[in-house]
Amino acid sequence: MLGAIIGDIVGSRFEFNNCRSKNFDLFAEGCSITDDSIMTLAVAKALMTALKEKEDTHFDLLLSSLAVKYMQEIGRKYPNCGFGGMFYKWVFSDAPEPYDSFGNGAAMRVSPAGFAAVDVLEAERLAETVTAVTHNHEEGIKGAKAIAVAIVMARQGALKSEIHEHITAEYYPLDFKIDDIRST
Repeated sequence: MLGAIIGDIVGSRFEFNNCRSKNFDLFAEGCSITDDSIMTLAVAKALMTALKEKEDTHFDLLLSSLAVKYMQEIGRKYPNCGFGGMFYKWVFSDAPEPYDSFGNGAAMRVSPAGFAAVDVLEAERLAETVTAVTHNHEEGIKGAKAIAVAIVMARQGALKSEIHEHITAEYYPLDFKIDDIRST
């Protein structure tokens, strides 16, 4: 989670001003917290609260409702942190509903699910539950699952090659070079 938030802050100044060099100061003028960090904290709070009730037979429903609650509660305190238009409406809605998004916001905020999960199956379930409240498109859910699974595998000591193999087999092909896809 800390890595996700640090990466968000470091990359914030490049969101609309791409940097293609590996030579840059990590923390510099223009770096700031964004909606992705704010939502990571909200997802973490939802998970910590729900996991106290882990034996509840309605755990997924509880987690889903807590994700909505805390994403709205915390998000409303930071209305100018960079929310996209649809997500902004969702945060301030009195009746928030998923809006079929397949954007990367869900994957950006899902790291607490990978941290809380005890195995790959739980990582997938937690990721889907906290993601589907907004990003209910299958690609949005798939991206969030891939991140959560990679995190739990790394936490359990899997080798980079094992994580790569699993993500390639189950989610996305990773046999490309950044420079080959950069133009698209």
